[in-house]
Amino acid sequence: MQLRKFIVVSILLLQVQVLWAKDYLASYFGIHSDGMVLNTRSIQFAIDYIHKNGGGRLVFHVGRYLTGTIHLRSNVTLQLEEGAVLVGSLNPFDYESRTNPFWTALVFADSVENIAITGKGMIDGQGKYVARNYVDLIDKGLIKDKFRNGRPEAETRPMNIYFRNCKNITIKNIILKNSASWNQTYDQCANLLIDSIYVDNKDFWNEDGIDIVDCENVTVTNSYIDAADDGICLKSHDPKVACNNILIRNNTVRTSANGIKFGTVSRGGFKNVRIINNKVFDTYRSAIALEAVDGGYVEHIEVDSLQVYKTGNVIFLRVGERWGDKTARMNDVVIRNVYAEVPATKPDAGYSYEGPVEDLPRNISPGIIITGLANKKITGVRISNVVMKHPGGGNPQYAQVSLTQLDNVPEIPAQYPDFSMFKELPAWGIYVRHAKDLQFSNIAMTCEKTDYRLPVVLDDVQQATFNGVTFNQPGQKQLLYQYKSTGIVTR
Repeated sequence: MQLRKFIVVSILLLQVQVLWAKDYLASYFGIHSDGMVLNTRSIQFAIDYIHKNGGGRLVFHVGRYLTGTIHLRSNVTLQLEEGAVLVGSLNPFDYESRTNPFWTALVFADSVENIAITGKGMIDGQGKYVARNYVDLIDKGLIKDKFRNGRPEAETRPMNIYFRNCKNITIKNIILKNSASWNQTYDQCANLLIDSIYVDNKDFWNEDGIDIVDCENVTVTNSYIDAADDGICLKSHDPKVACNNILIRNNTVRTSANGIKFGTVSRGGFKNVRIINNKVFDTYRSAIALEAVDGGYVEHIEVDSLQVYKTGNVIFLRVGERWGDKTARMNDVVIRNVYAEVPATKPDAGYSYEGPVEDLPRNISPGIIITGLANKKITGVRISNVVMKHPGGGNPQYAQVSLTQLDNVPEIPAQYPDFSMFKELPAWGIYVRHAKDLQFSNIAMTCEKTDYRLPVVLDDVQQATFNGVTFNQPGQKQLLYQYKSTGIVTR
């Protein structure tokens, strides 16, 4: 009870501070809105001034405010009114980088608190043109970069936002467009609210929508994400910390990679994550991808009320050993109330940067893939109330893994995790390998065309229950095939 009173009082005090915070017009500091004058030093002076004078809001009215890298300070809010655009400079030398970890950004914040970017205005990183100018300077030898795959490294190109080791953060109502790299990253931050934002980040490669790295107490709500890379992506870069207590609710995600994903890097872990009432569409890879491949853990995860249209895969759960780490685990994952459609054609067709046609030959992958390792079984998965439509049409003349050759499906524990990594799989609906203590209930799967594969294939699975699992597949009468599996119950 005392803790609850303390939290309530703290929230009230924070609200009073916000009410008392003073507004400062950007024009007061000689910040120009013509889109031509570089305002970096003026904006930074204003932020520092407001910080030193007790905090407040730096208010930008209608106009285009050109700037290079700026740093937010404690108790300062950037208020972008409707029609105000914070525009990233096209000159790579106008951006700063931080070290440990190394990243470049338009708006930095490091070890500060009570910060916000709010309003109905926009941050436009002009990423395509910034990246082009980085390439020009790399070609001239003026900037050193590995320049792999025909593009500068992701950390060299500026994000729109990078906050590290900050607390009490609000990002609300704004539009975030066209970074040259990941759009926004929050790294080892606490008490983060992202609400009602619009992200359009399709200007170049590696353009994630939102990245949450080893953060605690985070809500991402009521937002629209359209990204060339992963939409909402949780990562764990530090083996000593984790993403903990995360709510992802009422968002719509469109991406040519994964919709909602965690585990691109999974050194620490992910726990107590709730993914509620979200929609994912036009997504090349997985709608939901949960991965523990770098020694970290994934546990106490809830996915509820998910709508999926046009994705290459619906649910992908993976435990691996990418860097030789032996401790990765995944346990207690609950997924329920899912409607999903997997298309026969490329789901992200039309993106400027489409996902590659990769990991062939294979027919269209199963809608649900759960793959651990023999020594690291995925445990405690509960999937219920799912309607899934799959195009079927799997052709054994194109690619085939027969039920007598399941040992030929590669383990590849060190490979980058992705739903298509195994190439051909022997099921069209649900494929599970190296798992135990599973429950599937009220699953209705439809296969539109005849497919040589079965609806469900289990390989090295112990104690799994299938209750009310049905399928509609032309010419097929058998629900599942089990190999090296025990304790499988169907009702």
